[in-house]
Amino acid sequence: MAITFLAVSIIGALLTLNALWPLRRPDAVAVLEFFPGWLTSELPFHHLAWQAVCTAVFVGLGALDHAAGWAGLAVTLVSWLGVVALVRRSAATAEQIEAALRRGLGDDYRDSVDAPLGERVPITWRQIARPFHVRTATVTVERNVPYADSARKAHRLDVYRSVDGGRGCPTLLYIHGGGWVFGDKREQGIPFMSHLAARGWVCFTANYRLSPKATFPDHLVDVKQALRWVRQHGAEYGADTACVVVSGASAGGHLAAMMALTANEPAYQPGFEDIDTSVQGCVCWYGVYDLTNRVGARGRGFARFVERTLLKVRLVDDAAAFAAASPIDRVHPGAPPTMIVQGTNDTLVPPAEARYFADVLRRTSSSPVVYAEVSGAQHAFEVFRSVRALHAVHGAGRFCGYVHATAPMAGPG
Repeated sequence: MAITFLAVSIIGALLTLNALWPLRRPDAVAVLEFFPGWLTSELPFHHLAWQAVCTAVFVGLGALDHAAGWAGLAVTLVSWLGVVALVRRSAATAEQIEAALRRGLGDDYRDSVDAPLGERVPITWRQIARPFHVRTATVTVERNVPYADSARKAHRLDVYRSVDGGRGCPTLLYIHGGGWVFGDKREQGIPFMSHLAARGWVCFTANYRLSPKATFPDHLVDVKQALRWVRQHGAEYGADTACVVVSGASAGGHLAAMMALTANEPAYQPGFEDIDTSVQGCVCWYGVYDLTNRVGARGRGFARFVERTLLKVRLVDDAAAFAAASPIDRVHPGAPPTMIVQGTNDTLVPPAEARYFADVLRRTSSSPVVYAEVSGAQHAFEVFRSVRALHAVHGAGRFCGYVHATAPMAGPG
């Protein structure tokens, strides 16, 4: 019993250690680090609870009758100190996001934020205790609306809006991640969309064709088709499509950035070249901004994946294709206001890549750029409700409120 307690204590401590300081390893190891680090760093109270229950059970069964049991208890207590550090990091997210918004938008930016989004939103223990319960009573969802002349499941979107309805509502188009090869509109961005919809926005989230069957720019063409549909039919759901903010996470962050930077390019909207595909703002969550690894932060595995699965050409054979698909190569002075949110502990998207993209965008774009680096955050940290996720979502909501209040509006679709 004492040996088992020691083994369980070591596992708990390793999970805590990985959440605090993930190793920077080759791609395959980084993926393995991600899952335990993600859950532990975003659910520290739950992590502490299961360790406490295990400790009580083992102590009750006599684990402390042997030296190994006392060693296990010592390891557990050290692990709990680490959990306290995780909690403190999560709580610091509010200040970090607010500081980033002030740097990018100005100290008085809140004066220009729409009232529902500028108000302080409390975080409750019920939200923290039930992180995967992401539905909001004041938000209704309409699912699987076709956005293209196709029977494909990939060409469906969901609509999130307030149960109170409303007309002339600002609009969000959200793009899910999944490495361009998996994922679904039902799985990501829900806390963010629910937060906005509850405060008068209409949010659309679209599926799109996935690799390896799809080859870039198929993915981008699809989400631009979704934007075309929003511009043509959004008013039927109460949306004012003169103000559309695009957002996405991971691979969806890549596509959101590409949408923001390639507005109205005929090559990416075949058959609907006359539709306005500009957006008034962009929120990228831990997106992929460079397919060429120019900052040297990625392993070779990512390059092979892009060559074989996403673009289906080699970098040495067609560097132009990689540049065309990399947001960092598409930056221009007319880019819309952009917020970039990146975790320092992200093992799938290197923070150095996000910093570089933010720096290039800040030096080039005439619009505001907000770069928010979140201490201790892993990849996909805002998928479900946690202390860190809710602070980040509320901050991104303030950015959207600022965009709606200040950005020039688009013309009719």
